[in-house]
Formats: sequence, structure tokens, C-alpha cells
Amino acid sequence: MVPSASVQIVDLRSDTVTKPTPEMRRAMAEAEVGDDVFAEDPTVARLEALAAERLGKEAGLFVTSGTQGNQVSLMAHTQRGDEIILDENSHIFNYEVAGLAILSAVQARTLRSRHGILDPTEVRDAIRQPNIHYPKDTLICVENTHNRGGGTVYPLATLKEIRRIATEHGLAVHLDGARLWNACVATGIPAKEVAAQADSVTFCLSKGLGAPVGSMVTGSRDFIGRARRARKMLGGGMRQAGIIAAAGIVALESMVDRLREDHENARTLAEGLAKLPGITIDLGLVQTNIVIFDVARKDVDAPGLILRLHEHGIKAFNINDQRIRMVTHKDVDRPGIERTLQALATILK
Repeated sequence: MVPSASVQIVDLRSDTVTKPTPEMRRAMAEAEVGDDVFAEDPTVARLEALAAERLGKEAGLFVTSGTQGNQVSLMAHTQRGDEIILDENSHIFNYEVAGLAILSAVQARTLRSRHGILDPTEVRDAIRQPNIHYPKDTLICVENTHNRGGGTVYPLATLKEIRRIATEHGLAVHLDGARLWNACVATGIPAKEVAAQADSVTFCLSKGLGAPVGSMVTGSRDFIGRARRARKMLGGGMRQAGIIAAAGIVALESMVDRLREDHENARTLAEGLAKLPGITIDLGLVQTNIVIFDVARKDVDAPGLILRLHEHGIKAFNINDQRIRMVTHKDVDRPGIERTLQALATILK
């Protein structure tokens, strides 16, 4: 059974489903453009400079996606046969189609985190001593906020200690900040201070910030030069890309502060879920706009509950047979959250 065409859909599958705002559409229509591969697109150049300035880095690079941003960063930081250290539940390790092995030919040294947050002591212990038998460790990757951790935020002190350890051992740090702005809004910590703990930082324009496409890579000028070559190798050299970069500028300039509303809606959703029979949720892990909960029922599993929700016009994403993820964003308002809780209460009564 599918919802009636008259039923308004509440789409909680991801914050990637957001539609561009009217202001973004106007900016895209009016964007000044040029050939970006020839470094002649003024709107792309403006976006790259804006991203770098916001994060306190020397330069920026506009890429098609967060995955491409992470992969060109790995390619720029490493040599074939190197080893990188990262969380076993990280996006780079799980959701980028083995790009680290295929594109950079590096070995992954995965560590078990606590809800996405690596223990600096374990990071230090994982770094190999120089030995002809060992791969060379060159990079530590962290993810903030952490997707599979449930939108958890890295404590600044933890990032600083990982950075200190990396520097002490001659390693670089890459921050996968797909939802970095959610972390900054949630904690009140300036983005520059978070970004200072990494040599390179990526963030998505097309998630909570609402742009239709694109992500940013930031770092030193030399690093961005290498990343730009890697982007070209991967077919990511776009031409009159100012049309989409214009939406990214609007996203950065006007959409960051409103992420607070998404966090409030996620908290309302999580607290409502906690009251429902057969639902298990750790409210302490709901820190930003991601809500992950378990279905502990004999009569319905997570995939079954997803199907039942769809009948009510609610879209969500099941991680496995027991676990469901819901993500709040600008296109889901408080009435949409209330509709979701009402539908769940009806199904689970």
C-alpha cells in the first residue's frame, strides 16, 4: 500500500533529500560563470575562498560530493602502500566503495570507537614504529559529526589530543566534516577552532545546508593543489560550475544558523520515540540531527516498520533488521515530527 497522493510526505531518510531554497534558485539562475578547469569561473572561486576563510585554511576546492572530497584528500595526503588510521564505522571505510584501496592503494588500520569517537590513547598505540616489514602510517581520519555514531560530536579536547599525537609522530589529520556545521552549531565552538585540529577538512553543502549538490575540501595551498589534480583524475573537473556553486554560497551564508532548528526537532522526535512501546533509544546520543533507535518487537522488525510508516506518508531508513535511522532537516517541520510520532504510536499500539 502506498500513501495517497494527497498525503504530504515526511522524508526522514537523510538530510540529502533537501530541496534548494528560492534564494538558491535565483542565485543559480543569475550566477556569473566561466570554465573552472581553466580557473575562470568567478563564482566557484568565490565559494572556494569563502569556505577556506570560514575554516581558517589557505585554500578550498569545490567537489561533486563528500565521497569525492574524502577520496581526493586521501590521494593528496598519501602514497601507495601507506597505512591510514580510522574508525571501523567511519564513512570513509564503509560507504565509499573501497575507494581508499582502489584510488589511493592504502591499507586501513581500523579502530573500534565509542559511538564514533576514537580514543586518543588507542590512536597513539596503533601508530607503527618504523620497520621495513610495516606499512608507513601517514594519516589519521576522524569524522565529525559521526554518521553511524548517531550524529555524535567530537569533543574538542579529544580532537586536540589526536592532533597532538599525529604531529608528534609525523602524521597528517583529515577531518571528514560532512556535517561539521551541525557540530559547530550544537557546541557553539567556532568552525575555525575545530578545523585547526586537522590538516584537511571536508564538509557537505548538500546535506543540512540545503544546496542541491556539492562539497568542499579545505587545507593548505599545496595540499589543495594536489587535491585538484586528483579531482581532475577522477573526472571531477567541472566547467561552468558556478551555476551550482552559487547555491553553495547561499548555503554557507544563510543556512548554518538554522541547523539549530533541526537539532531541536531531532530532540523532540527522540523524546517521543522513547515513550513508545517496543522502541529502545539512547537519548544521550542524540546530539545533532540524527536519531537512531532499535525496534524490540516480536510482531514487527525494522524493515517491516519502515513499510508500515510508508503507508502513513513517512519515509525513514533501516540500518539493519533492528535499527532505524531518522534525520531531520530544513524540509521537515515540527508538524512533520508530530505526524511521525503519531504514525508510530498507531502502528505500535
